[in-house]
Amino acid sequence: MARAIELAWRGWGRVQPNPLVGAVVLAGGEPVGEGWHAEWGGSHAEPMALAAAGARARGATLVCTLEPCAHQGKQPPCVGAVLAAGVGRVVMAVADPNTVAAGGADQLRAAGVEVEIGLLADRAAAQNASFLHQVRDPSRPFVALKLATTIDGRIADANGHSRWLSREPAREFVQWLRAGFDAIAVGGVTARTDDPSLTVRGPLQPRVPPRRVVFAADGDVPVSLRLVQTARTAPTTVVASPKAPAARIAALEAAGVAVERASSLSEALGRLRSAGVGSLLVEGGGHLAGAMLAADVVDRYYWVQSPLWLGMGAVPAVAGLPTTPLADARRWRVTDRRALDDDTLLVLDRPGCSPES
Repeated sequence: MARAIELAWRGWGRVQPNPLVGAVVLAGGEPVGEGWHAEWGGSHAEPMALAAAGARARGATLVCTLEPCAHQGKQPPCVGAVLAAGVGRVVMAVADPNTVAAGGADQLRAAGVEVEIGLLADRAAAQNASFLHQVRDPSRPFVALKLATTIDGRIADANGHSRWLSREPAREFVQWLRAGFDAIAVGGVTARTDDPSLTVRGPLQPRVPPRRVVFAADGDVPVSLRLVQTARTAPTTVVASPKAPAARIAALEAAGVAVERASSLSEALGRLRSAGVGSLLVEGGGHLAGAMLAADVVDRYYWVQSPLWLGMGAVPAVAGLPTTPLADARRWRVTDRRALDDDTLLVLDRPGCSPES
């Protein structure tokens, strides 16, 4: 199952809105075929692994990260391929919550195939957290917050300089990460200060480039920014308050920027979801991060920590977050931690938002 989860990552950035899925066929305890869902609309992991195993799949065990689908979409039902191959046992990590595709486990059992569900379920569910969230809560996108900070929790020095806190391996990871999200967001101050492009510039190019989103209640997103100048070729949205000056909004729309008017963060996220944003990667700044955390809408936190200090006068990573007594503070769940050269990546999931809960 660990190998199947590893294989599933190969579809990152290419299969959404479908889930990441990996599969391994075991015969006599040895792997004889493996597969993964590599491209939206393309072959699913289970048929790919079964094809690789060939005749050795008969009577074998199929290990897969998600319940084999039981519906006809762009590909035939995976259950049919499993039964045709003569597999004797299927071990899956997570049941499919999508009512359209679910039911594979029951069909397999009815055909006499031994079925087990739950092996490494936490790891597989964390891998597909965005997909599982979108199925279970279509009211807003899956929201991930990504911040690169110093050890003392700063995102820029006292002069506002933030390039570069982290080293190249961490920046390469961020480009990879961006490829798997429907949209990348920053606050208005960050947009004006950094003039970011918010595009994916790594070797992995997403099937659909992420939409760029700027949360600027006052609509102050100058038309001179790269985000606005390139809005006709790279979809860009500004989320503004209904009270934002009409002249600013008109200038943005004339430049090709889509403007969503929202009176609250909850309404803004709902509008983005209705516009097709199923997953949102928020990259700062501090006030937007604080607002998202205070509203309890952050599902995952990607924290890149760099080994340096900038001191009290530097820009804090999170601003405006209400004080919480220690006894009432919730402990986030660690789903990954690793070194990125000198930097450290910590991935945390919000308590109570586990895809399995």
